[in-house]
Amino acid sequence: MQQRRIGHQTVSAIGLGAMPLSTKTDRPSREDAVATVHAALDAGVTLVDTADAYAADESEFGHNESLVAEALASYGGDTSGVLVATKGGHTRQGSDWLLDGSPAYLRRACEASLRRLGVDAIGLYQFHRPDPDTPWEESMGALRQLADDGLVRMVGVSNADVAQIDVARSIVGPALVSVQNQFSPGWRFSADEVAHCAAHGLAFLPWSPFGGVSAAGSLEATAPAFAEVAAELGVSVYRVTLAWHLAQADVVVPIPGASRPASIQDSAAAADLELTPEQLARLDG
Repeated sequence: MQQRRIGHQTVSAIGLGAMPLSTKTDRPSREDAVATVHAALDAGVTLVDTADAYAADESEFGHNESLVAEALASYGGDTSGVLVATKGGHTRQGSDWLLDGSPAYLRRACEASLRRLGVDAIGLYQFHRPDPDTPWEESMGALRQLADDGLVRMVGVSNADVAQIDVARSIVGPALVSVQNQFSPGWRFSADEVAHCAAHGLAFLPWSPFGGVSAAGSLEATAPAFAEVAAELGVSVYRVTLAWHLAQADVVVPIPGASRPASIQDSAAAADLELTPEQLARLDG
């Protein structure tokens, strides 16, 4: 599979977004969820994105991290090159999503993630979302401290604008390696952040790369040009969409969600799909 870089580590150009394994209303059984992660690894995926808050509700906080850890531990092959990226800063109250970006909370959250993942240091630790009750600078200082203390190897921010990225760069320093924002064919409002990441050598991880669509045919309906190119190439519209993401900049590493082995197998194949300049022009239009 095509490779890209996140900080000092080389990863597959397509990652696995593990969130649906824990948050879907009709989420897979634990056995099927583990099989999905194993299918990703079999396909050459070496980036798995998770978060402590990925769970049905507060009672099972950490569900997704524990699941990812279980899948990696039970995989028969070598997982030493797999980068697990997790996040902290979102909390759950019942099934509601709340925020806490305070340094004290981020320290506790990171330590809990370390225990669930069963590692001495988290490969990539991302601040999940800005907390309006905590100055951004304080949250970034907490991430810098986690890196300085060796609890995390690399740091990322999520749902951040260009100004916030620059503040993060100034406070976190070289440990800051990535930005994870929403970006898709139908939601291109993070284009400035993609360009900014490319200019400064930061990986950009688009979340919801298909636009959050789930019903059969919905992506085809919302992105007809992508459906046309997919028909020309004889591949899924999802594969074309991920190839388009990769063509935006060489720092882009999409993390499509999957809850079935077949889904991540199809997504992983996008790393080897080449779109022509004419096709890209149509998709960018």
